Amino acid sequence: MKHITVLIIGMLLLVLGAQGAIRLLADHDNAGLLAWLPGGFAVWLACYAAAVVTGALLAGWGSKKAKQSGRGQ
Repeated sequence: MKHITVLIIGMLLLVLGAQGAIRLLADHDNAGLLAWLPGGFAVWLACYAAAVVTGALLAGWGSKKAKQSGRGQ
């Protein structure tokens, strides 16, 4: 169950980060969830990119471990 939870959290981070980065690239003034963060466009984009990478790594790890434990069949 722990691995499935990590998989879900990773997928959420991946989706929120990608959606935020795409929105920020389309409209530079719309920071979305990171509007409270100081630093402007570059910092917001870096944070969204970090969320995407972290989410992809967590989702991949959780999926691999869930399959190894027999839950992914």
